[in-house]
Amino acid sequence: MSFILIAEQILNGLQFGIMLFLMAAGLTLIFGVMGLINLAHGSLYMVGAFAAAAVAGATGSFLLALISALIAAAAAGALIEILVIRRLYNKDHLDQVLATFALILIFSEGTRWVFGSFPLFLDIPEYLSGPVSLPGGIEYPLYRLVLIVVGLAIAAGLGFLITKTRIGIQIRAGENDREMIAALGVDISKLYTIIFALGAALAGLAGALVGTIQSVEVGMGEPVLILAFVVIVIGGIGSIKGALVGGILVGLTDTLGGVFLPRFFALFLDNSAATSVGSSLASMAIYILMGAVLIWRPTGLFGARA
Repeated sequence: MSFILIAEQILNGLQFGIMLFLMAAGLTLIFGVMGLINLAHGSLYMVGAFAAAAVAGATGSFLLALISALIAAAAAGALIEILVIRRLYNKDHLDQVLATFALILIFSEGTRWVFGSFPLFLDIPEYLSGPVSLPGGIEYPLYRLVLIVVGLAIAAGLGFLITKTRIGIQIRAGENDREMIAALGVDISKLYTIIFALGAALAGLAGALVGTIQSVEVGMGEPVLILAFVVIVIGGIGSIKGALVGGILVGLTDTLGGVFLPRFFALFLDNSAATSVGSSLASMAIYILMGAVLIWRPTGLFGARA
C-alpha cells in the first residue's frame, strides 16, 4: 500500500467531505434557526446541478453555469419558503416531513418534465482539467483540488457572515429566541426567507460543482441528503463549524473505508469474500461513526449541551 495511494484517497475524502459540508451547512442553518425538517433540500441540490448543466450547454461558460446554479437554487428556495414552508413553522415535525416529501415529488417530476428522463453531463472547463503535481510525487486532478479550496473559502466566508455581520447576529439570535428578536423589530418572515434562500444556494452550488464528476439526473440529491443529515447529527445541529468537521469526517470515513477495508480483509479472506465483507462494512462505517459520536456526545461534536 503506497503513500501516494493513501494521500490521494485522503484528498478524495476531503473533497467529498467539503461538498457534503455545502449541503449540510444550509440544512443545519434551516433546522437550527427555524426548527424545520426540510427533506426537499436534496431537490435544491438537483435544481442547481440541472441549472448549471443547462446553462453550460447553452453558453459553454462554466462560470455562468455556477452563477446560474446559485440563482436558480436560491430563487427556488425563496419561492417554496414563501408559498409552502412558511405555513409549516408552527406545525409538528410529521407535517413538515409530509409537506417537504411532497416537494421532493413535485421537484422530481417537474425536472423530468422540463429536462427529460435522460441524464445531463457537465464538462470540467479546460482551464481546470488535467492533473497538478503535489509534494511527494502525487498527481492529483486540478478540479478536485479547486473544489477543496473553494469549499474551504466558502466555509470561512460563511463563518464570517454568521459571527461578524448584522444578519449573522440576527440568525444566531433567531436560533436562541425568535420571539425576542421579533419583539425588537426584526422582520422574522424576511429573515427566514433569507436563511432558506442562502441554504438553498449552498445546496445548488454543491450540485453544480459535483455535476462535473457524476451525471446530472433526477433524484441525485436524495442520497446526498441522507449523508448531509448524518453530517449535522455528528457535527451538532445549528453549528457551521460542526457541519464542516462532520462533513470532513464523513467524507474521509466513507472514502477510506471503501478503498482500504476490502484490502484489509483480503489479508484473511479470498478476494470475493474480502470485497463483499469490506464493502458492507464500508457502507456501515459512517453510521457506526455517528453512533459512536452520539454515545460520547448526544448533541453532536459542536452542538449546544442540554
